[in-house]
Amino acid sequence: MELAQDKIDLIEKIIKNDRKFANNEDLYDDFFNETCKRSLVIVKTITSDATLEAYLRKIATTSILNVLKDSGRLRRSRSGFTPTREVSLETVSQSPALDYSDVKIVYDEVEIANTPEDLMLQKEVVHRVISALKKIDEEEPDKQFLTIYKLRYENGMTQKEIANELNLSQSEISKRLFKLMEKVKQFFN
Repeated sequence: MELAQDKIDLIEKIIKNDRKFANNEDLYDDFFNETCKRSLVIVKTITSDATLEAYLRKIATTSILNVLKDSGRLRRSRSGFTPTREVSLETVSQSPALDYSDVKIVYDEVEIANTPEDLMLQKEVVHRVISALKKIDEEEPDKQFLTIYKLRYENGMTQKEIANELNLSQSEISKRLFKLMEKVKQFFN
């Protein structure tokens, strides 16, 4: 089974427009073959051009990633896929003979401390939540809202553990927690 020329042209266009194609042009034949192999069966069954193009984009992206991983140019990391040609800043500083045109500097995330305004706002929000909780609990003491809140959010107990502690069903605890959160939201509006 062979692909029609218009389908081949579409696959070629999709591969060349993929962002991972840049700097990996030498692997074009592998990208093309992998994409064709993966899409050969379904290409003949899809009649809509838009659907076919969307499908082929997904297939091409997967094929390109697989070829790059197989060729050792890409590795999986916590932040997704990263090129294996990345050079750490330490390596650059220790090796002055490196070609700096390929150096990619990756910065670590920085924790920015809260400003005094942020801290004051957080304190105000906590104070309003506590006031709301006390008022809600006073309005309906039989629902034990404050006790449920403390067990759940201060003691870290699960709904099932709270249910056992208060001799209630887990669904009742869930309902009361939901109702409590809705009432707290009303205090902020």
